[in-house]
Amino acid sequence: MAASGGTKAIVAALAANLTIALLKFVAFLLTRSSSMLAEAIHSVADSGNQVLLLVGGKRAARQASPEHPFGYGRDRYIYAFIVSIVLFSVGGLFALYEAYEKWHDPHPIEGVWWWVPLAVLVGAIIAESFSLRTAVHESKHLRGQRGWVDFVRTAKSPELPVILLEDIGALLGLIFALFGVGLTLLTGNGLWDAVGTAMIGVLLVVIAVILAVETKSLLLGESATREHVRRIEQAIAGDGFTRVIHLKTMHLGPEELLVAAKISVAQGDSGQDIARLIDAAEERIRAAVPIARVIYLEPDILRAGTAAGGTAGSVREGSTGEGSTPA
Repeated sequence: MAASGGTKAIVAALAANLTIALLKFVAFLLTRSSSMLAEAIHSVADSGNQVLLLVGGKRAARQASPEHPFGYGRDRYIYAFIVSIVLFSVGGLFALYEAYEKWHDPHPIEGVWWWVPLAVLVGAIIAESFSLRTAVHESKHLRGQRGWVDFVRTAKSPELPVILLEDIGALLGLIFALFGVGLTLLTGNGLWDAVGTAMIGVLLVVIAVILAVETKSLLLGESATREHVRRIEQAIAGDGFTRVIHLKTMHLGPEELLVAAKISVAQGDSGQDIARLIDAAEERIRAAVPIARVIYLEPDILRAGTAAGGTAGSVREGSTGEGSTPA
């Protein structure tokens, strides 16, 4: 992976969130600020999510079995989807509920500890900034020339996009909390604390929905990227004689790609000739796209009028049809 880079980003985020969660709970107990409670629960939810991502990565590494002949690579997608559910229910909905309660029973932040929430929030912003910087650094080699939005939408490894969204959400949530707590201290009106808490809740719900939509697509089975499809086609045609009649690809996991293709052979080729042609094509595919772990090539006679070499991308990148070669 990306796995090593993703794991480093997860561990960095987990360490930051556990420390920050403890400090936020202390600040809440001293001041009874709903924004601080919402942020504390937010950090606890994020910590749980990072543990889920680590567990998913561990389970995905299991060897294939007779019951699961294509391995367990999609466990990483399943656990990433669970992360979105946890973020939505534990983080977002709790914050909205707490905002509702505070709105109906507002109270200012008073006492000698009024400064604690401000100190905790500023410190948390610094810690989360370092966590986000780690995630950005570890994502750069995977992102390539893609923009950040495109990277989150099309990345096949779920961990780094999840951590990026969580860290961005954490920073925005801290700013919202600082907004609510700061105005509550300045005005003495606890309704501002409720407003800040509601903003945190809406933010977490939005991020959770984005994660759910993106990981759902991965769970359904996405094709290879357009670049990988192009390389596979070129590899198959690399001997100058073989052509692609139909091509389909699907990610079995972030670093495991299934390739199924119908390729052309000459009408007079013997069984031995076809076997050699298929073996050579498989070697070229694996050299061009190392994550192509499972390859099925079916020989066929290229008939007049049959489209060859065309491709359609994944659900996100194109469409499929009988007249094309869906990837």
